[in-house]
Amino acid sequence: MAGLPLDIVLLGAPGSGKGTQAERIAPAFAVPHISTGDILRDAVKGGTALGLAAKAFMDAGNLVPDEVVIGIIRERLTLPDTTAGFMLDGFPRTLEQAAALDEMLADAQRALRLVLLIDVPAEELVQRLAGRRACRACGRGYNVVFDPPRVVGVCDVCGGELFQRDDDNEATVRNRLAVYSRQTEPLIGYYRDQGILATVPGAGRDPDQVFADVQTLLAGAQRA
Repeated sequence: MAGLPLDIVLLGAPGSGKGTQAERIAPAFAVPHISTGDILRDAVKGGTALGLAAKAFMDAGNLVPDEVVIGIIRERLTLPDTTAGFMLDGFPRTLEQAAALDEMLADAQRALRLVLLIDVPAEELVQRLAGRRACRACGRGYNVVFDPPRVVGVCDVCGGELFQRDDDNEATVRNRLAVYSRQTEPLIGYYRDQGILATVPGAGRDPDQVFADVQTLLAGAQRA
């Protein structure tokens, strides 16, 4: 399989550090980072037929249906920058989307090389997300457990007040993790059965340590 496009999917629960790793993987392996949220916004901005369909649902406060998301992903994967590979982040989210991705790649005579799972236990995820605080004045971020300010509730940089965003309260965080577990965790078994799942432990480790493992796995996939 050496020389084939490096087509990969990045999986991980909210708070797992998936976004941080995505920012490192894309330049290191010269593949575009394709985030579902970003391409939905781009499609809406571009005024494509699928973008306008997505906008109608988003404006109404509803989830964009699978068929629209899948269509937008299909369009994105035909762009020239994906020739040598791509990294999908936020898609697929469900087994139905995973099957559709397999089908569209097979139509293009391509296949996923690797699915990377950044694995962090649920209770640490709650600590990471519910522990986040931000400065109202300068925006500097903290975590009351892992990166606390020197003075509780006060920004080290500017002395501004620290606050917790509404979507970071513990009840909301646990609900987000429950949604992830219900919708996305089945993908772990799906890709494990295909023999392309690789798990990277993310608990209690800094981003550099996690990325070292990620680099080793992706380099191996490139050579395979």
